Amino acid sequence: MKKSRQIFPKWANHVPMIVGLSLFSLLSFVVFVFWYWFSPKHLNVGYQPEQPIPFSHRLHAGELGLDCRYCHTQVQKAGHSNIPATETCMNCHSVIKTDSPHIKKLHESYANDEPIPWVRIHSLPDYTYFNHSRHVNSGISCVSCHGRVDQMEVVRQVEPLSMGWCLDCHRKPEKHLRPVEFVTKLDWHPKEDQLTLGKRLKKKYDIQPKEYCSTCHR
Repeated sequence: MKKSRQIFPKWANHVPMIVGLSLFSLLSFVVFVFWYWFSPKHLNVGYQPEQPIPFSHRLHAGELGLDCRYCHTQVQKAGHSNIPATETCMNCHSVIKTDSPHIKKLHESYANDEPIPWVRIHSLPDYTYFNHSRHVNSGISCVSCHGRVDQMEVVRQVEPLSMGWCLDCHRKPEKHLRPVEFVTKLDWHPKEDQLTLGKRLKKKYDIQPKEYCSTCHR
């Protein structure tokens, strides 16, 4: 009898396994790229747009010590924090640095009753409900979400503001709670252990963060 010839070499038996492992590795890589590199942690953190008029938070909030609420007047009253109107800027700059070309833009804005087109930095999706005053009045400082803006020449986003990031705070709010009178004092540090203080404030302010979907998605 004639011996049957093998059409394919023996190593061809491993081809299905090699193809399967290659496809699995490729799929895992694609998932990793989208899950890790395309997350808010990498896409949003560090966002630092150029503004129509340079405004130094390091100078105004840091060196001069202006309270956040002087410009952002609605942080304790409304669901959304407000961008200051030109009138607020003119309270000082009607007499300070009036020869500056940037300040002249403020004067033009005020005279023409046209708002400065400030570029929004921190933005949540339209399908996300977030009440700014609820958090501020519960002892969550500006620092927890916006970082030390009093040290920033140009404000940038420092936190991802993602769903997972929000849930981490809702699950362990004691890591961020501080007395409400120090919410806008950005350089404040507790004199005791933060977790000990946070647990006491959580009970004092009756902080019971929800984790239901409807809490943020309404």
